[in-house]
Amino acid sequence: MTAPLHEKSAGEATATVDGAPDAPGTPGDAPAKAIEGRSPWQIAWTRLKRDKLALAGAFIVIFLVLVALFAPVIVGLLGHPPDEFHEDQIDPLFGTPIGSWGGVSSDFLFGVEPVNGRDVFSRIVYGARISLLVAFLAAVFAVVLGTILGIIAGYFGGWIDAALSRVMDVMLAFPQLLFTIALVSVLPNQLLGLDGSGVRIAALVLVIGFFGWPYVGRIVRGQTLSLRNREYVEAAQSLGAGRLYILRRELLPNLIAPITVYATLMIPTNILTEAALSFLGAGVKPPTASWGQMLSTAITTYESDPLFMVIPGFAIFITVLAFNLFGDGVRDALDPKGSR
Repeated sequence: MTAPLHEKSAGEATATVDGAPDAPGTPGDAPAKAIEGRSPWQIAWTRLKRDKLALAGAFIVIFLVLVALFAPVIVGLLGHPPDEFHEDQIDPLFGTPIGSWGGVSSDFLFGVEPVNGRDVFSRIVYGARISLLVAFLAAVFAVVLGTILGIIAGYFGGWIDAALSRVMDVMLAFPQLLFTIALVSVLPNQLLGLDGSGVRIAALVLVIGFFGWPYVGRIVRGQTLSLRNREYVEAAQSLGAGRLYILRRELLPNLIAPITVYATLMIPTNILTEAALSFLGAGVKPPTASWGQMLSTAITTYESDPLFMVIPGFAIFITVLAFNLFGDGVRDALDPKGSR
């Protein structure tokens, strides 16, 4: 009785093994799909694609950048030269646009300016160039300077850290608007090959960027303080790596994420700063178009032509909102734990 049972058990075992599916990787099976790893940037992009508001902000930002780049083409097709007067569109008695809604028509999509009759649509399109140019260049200047000084302060520590930290504190307490207005008021009309509005744009970029780097520097310094004692940094030091190599190859790649997040959130702040300075008369010179300058002009005519104030104000609002939505999405994608 024992032998047959043993044989039956062996037979069942054999049948079970023969009837089971072949192990993965055996001949006759399709090759198993290899598991592919994803980089942190790929993971962040996957998270960002799920954020509909961030994607909407990104599309608006891309649209505004394209409008600024192709402003001459757009104005040539849909508008008039931004510095061209159309006195025939202005009521000679009251100085207001002829027609309703500020003179909106098929020829003037956003109407005309009171008194002089310039095309509002063309000036909005060209004003996007000034706002985005100043905001982007000032952000790049602030990020580069703040990253360099912040990583030096955080890595070396000691008196270098103390000195740079005190400089940051002084810069953060300095009245930026007052300094910018005072500086622009004494600038010559020609400087380093630039003239007119070119001098003003260069001054705005340098001043806004110079007063913005301490914010980046503080963030980079704090991140560097937490990274400089990590195992991979100590391993590089034990292998004889120099300080410049550690800063460039070990620390900087791990700082790209917070720097990117802060840069995207700095641009809308710079747009508001440029608009405020132009509103106060410290921006570009007329007839160069600027959204803040248009708002300043609209103060005296908002009762008779409110649309002339609404349009540049809405342009500033939608631009800043788009950048903020996109910046918040980038922050959540790169640092999901920090957003909780």
